[in-house]
Amino acid sequence: MRIKKRHEAPRAAVPGYPGVTKQIPLGPEDGSDEIVLRYFTVAQGEATPYHNHDFPHLVKIESGCGAAVNEAGEAMAIVGGDYVYVAPNEQHCFRNTGREPLEFICIVPMRGEAPAATDPPSGDRNP
Repeated sequence: MRIKKRHEAPRAAVPGYPGVTKQIPLGPEDGSDEIVLRYFTVAQGEATPYHNHDFPHLVKIESGCGAAVNEAGEAMAIVGGDYVYVAPNEQHCFRNTGREPLEFICIVPMRGEAPAATDPPSGDRNP
C-alpha cells in the first residue's frame, strides 16, 4: 500500500495548452502497472486538448466549474463533485468557464499515459 499527498507529485505543463497542468499522484512509480491516476488543473478561460483515444476514462471534478465538451461540440456544465465518463473514441475536452481553477482527477489505463498522450492533437484548440 502506498499513501501520498498530491503536492508530492511534480506538476508539468501540458505542451501547447497554456494554463493546463498535470500531475500523476499515483502511477507506475508507485507500482501500478495497469492504471494511472492523473490530476489536472485548468486556469480560468483555458481548456484541455480536444481529442479522442481508444480507451475510456473516469473523471471526478474536484473544484471549480466548467464545461465538458463532447464530440458533437455540446458543452455540458460541470462543477466540483461531478463525475464524468468518457467513452472510447469519444472526442472531448474540459473547459474552465469559471473564475477559479478547474481541477479534476482523471483515471486512465497505463497506455493512456504514454508520452504522446499529452502532445497537442491537430484540430480545434477550444471547441
